[in-house]
Amino acid sequence: MERQNEVLEKVIIKFAGDSGDGMQLTGTQFTNTAALFGNDLSTFPDFPAEIRAPQGTLAGVSGYQLHFGSVEIFTPGDHCDVLVAMNAAALKANLRNLRKGGTIIANTDGFDPKNLRLSGIEEKDNPLENGSLDNYRVIKIDITKMTRSALTDSGLGVKEIDRAKNMFVLGFLYWMYNRSMEHTEKFLTDKFGKKPEILKANLDVLRAGYNFGDTREEFTTRYTIGPASIAPGVYRNIMGNQAVALGLIAAAKKSGLPLFYGTYPITPASDILHELSRHKNFGVKTFQAEDEIAAICSTIGSSFGGSLAVTASSGPGIALKAEAIGLAIMLELPLVIINVQRGGPSTGLPTKTEQSDLMQAVYGRNGEAPMPVLAAATPSDCFHMVYEACRIALQSMTPVMFLSDGYIANGAEPWAFPSSSDLAEIKVKFAKEKNAGEKFLPYKRDERLSRPWAVPGTKGLEHRIGGIEKQHETGNISYDPANHEFMVHMRESKVEKLADYIPEITPEVGNAKGKLLILGWGSTFGAIKSAVIRARNKGYDVSHAHLRYIKPFPKNLGELLYAFDQVIIPEMNNGQLVRIIRDKFLIPAIPYNKIQGLPFSAEEIYAKIEETLK
Repeated sequence: MERQNEVLEKVIIKFAGDSGDGMQLTGTQFTNTAALFGNDLSTFPDFPAEIRAPQGTLAGVSGYQLHFGSVEIFTPGDHCDVLVAMNAAALKANLRNLRKGGTIIANTDGFDPKNLRLSGIEEKDNPLENGSLDNYRVIKIDITKMTRSALTDSGLGVKEIDRAKNMFVLGFLYWMYNRSMEHTEKFLTDKFGKKPEILKANLDVLRAGYNFGDTREEFTTRYTIGPASIAPGVYRNIMGNQAVALGLIAAAKKSGLPLFYGTYPITPASDILHELSRHKNFGVKTFQAEDEIAAICSTIGSSFGGSLAVTASSGPGIALKAEAIGLAIMLELPLVIINVQRGGPSTGLPTKTEQSDLMQAVYGRNGEAPMPVLAAATPSDCFHMVYEACRIALQSMTPVMFLSDGYIANGAEPWAFPSSSDLAEIKVKFAKEKNAGEKFLPYKRDERLSRPWAVPGTKGLEHRIGGIEKQHETGNISYDPANHEFMVHMRESKVEKLADYIPEITPEVGNAKGKLLILGWGSTFGAIKSAVIRARNKGYDVSHAHLRYIKPFPKNLGELLYAFDQVIIPEMNNGQLVRIIRDKFLIPAIPYNKIQGLPFSAEEIYAKIEETLK
């Protein structure tokens, strides 16, 4: 049987099914295989909000979108080319995001009367039978039946057999896109090596899916997506939370300090703890506290003792940590606070993404409590920016807030990881012991306005600690009004002085002046960049700049903003950076907001550019 081989530049696949169908694992395995092949890629895992929502319902749909190609990829894609729908709810929840003419791979067993009812579809309106999908290519496979058939003699129970059906889908897609099964076979061997019957079942079903595509005559075309032309180097596939963990370890090794990570689990920050706990060989100490307040107080104590101290949470946990953050600011101790943002307020949308904690990061503490705020733009950028957060904290003796979000934390992309020699130096100076009669001034400042780091137990460095206002230089308790005002200004000046030590901002795309600037921060990066490249190709005078340093801003930000006729600021919130920009630079910046628990699409931002410039 002769088959065509069609070469494509890029493909977007959405895996969707019940949270127990293994769609995240399936997507991750295909992603890792694509990365090893040399494709550029971007992913978007989309988790249900409930830990175990009722099977077959819309609330229980779990998704994983992968955009991979031989060209540069900036986003997981606006509309998928292939939708894997393991049941009716998965199809109903995701059909609107499938391009016309796209391919649906449907598990027919997931469209039985029960599944149709649970997804809110009448049996007579079964989309696989009523013609509503005529504008798409529909591949109907009874994946459940095929999986059971492949494992007839396995000796496993039906429940165990059905757990392997995601491997059938994966094998079929490996066949469709000319991919080797070798990486997944190794993954399964490592995962189930001590359970030979489970290992054999998964391998058999994976190969059955591949052979299904290879032997059925109706499948006349396979697809090839070549490696991307990217800068030479050694790459690995990295998720945002993994990159954060590795950035923290790198900063600890570069600074020569032990790393202490005190935290309390919370979605979507928990994977940082999971990753760090695997690297005890680097001297990493992880502490899962009983609550958020204990977590940050343990890190303050660790910092006081001379460690690189880090804590992480999401918005609700950061709120609980606020008083202790104020204490760390008053003590002027180095501390990195990671906020992996999610939809809010309160519990809000715990598995969905948002950028709604920027005001909390900049202003969300009692009193005048300034600290630097940094934000990552992509999953791999988390490594560099959390490393920067550590460097700033240690060299300026200040807590630093690092912002990520659910989209970045769980998304993945190829990362050309650096060698140690490529990383900026982190100089750490501890105060030296004093001889009898020498006076120690714990709040005497250097050229960065940083106070000395006095490790407990060092001779002659005894000094007061606590949250009551400090007297200038001596650190003694002071209720003097003029001293309080002086110290408030001093702490603010120390943070603002960091602008002398951070890079100036330059456009990611386009010119440094013109008609329209799209100014972004955080995870809007890929969508903005894609949209601006498209708009410039259409002849529009538009540029893209992206903020990674938000408190303080780069020194030349005002100069850049004033060079454009209009500035649009897209954010996944109700308008937070735009308010800070208007306040500081007095320009009529235009907000463009989306608050749906979903990232911007490039299409949405392109439409806003077109609307503004037309």
